[in-house]
Amino acid sequence: MPSIDEKRVYGTTTAATQLLVASEVGVVAVSVSDDIVGEFGIDHACTATDLATNGDALAVATDEDVLIGDYEPTGRGPAAAVGVETTDDGSGVVAVAPDGTVSRLPPGATDWRELGSVAEPRAADGALVATADGVVRATADGVEPVGLDAVTDVVARPVPYAATNNGLYRLGNGWQSVREGAFTAVGTGASGDSVVAATDEVLWHRTRTDGEDEWTRHDQSGVAGVTVTADLLAGVTSDGTVRVTVGDGWRSRTLGVPGVGAVVTPEQ
Repeated sequence: MPSIDEKRVYGTTTAATQLLVASEVGVVAVSVSDDIVGEFGIDHACTATDLATNGDALAVATDEDVLIGDYEPTGRGPAAAVGVETTDDGSGVVAVAPDGTVSRLPPGATDWRELGSVAEPRAADGALVATADGVVRATADGVEPVGLDAVTDVVARPVPYAATNNGLYRLGNGWQSVREGAFTAVGTGASGDSVVAATDEVLWHRTRTDGEDEWTRHDQSGVAGVTVTADLLAGVTSDGTVRVTVGDGWRSRTLGVPGVGAVVTPEQ
């Protein structure tokens, strides 16, 4: 089986940031230079329901299988959500089937291991799964509840955040309320200093300077997925519009693909 780390690398210059978007017609690769959405195209045709990345590792959930590396099949079957879990042994995958079955493909392994089941899976990141009943963690031996309820999205690293129907939460000494509202998506940068979270009407972007948090409101509605780097804030709508900013206004471009559910920024 191929390694999960055998990810395609897009673009020919380091100046461009690459986004990967999961859609009903495939994984779309989008090049963004500063705040200009440039070339884009379908890099792998499939019905992609979710995707996840961490460093050089890539995993894609589809209606037929979980794909890893350079879109290689793993034999898991359909998945609704997928997360990349990086350990000292390498990168593994946690996948959640549409019926809620949680499975893990450990680093270097060829066979999936079923861990248990969750109700109404909605998203995954790392070993964390967002469900209607709260956040669930995939462990070596099964699944365990971590708290909250009505969770719509989750990020596992570097600091766990959860978007819920009644607020945005950060995991510290228990789950701590960060902002009130009905949140639908959340993403964090590699350092954890930058966080972006979406409701149906707005995006909230948190930056940290000298240990102090500052939240900025962006009037961007209908965002289904978000991602953030040190320089770029990006969101996608379910009907396939990419919206980006580097801090001096928003620009957008329609990709012309339906059923968008997730966006990530692979680390180059």
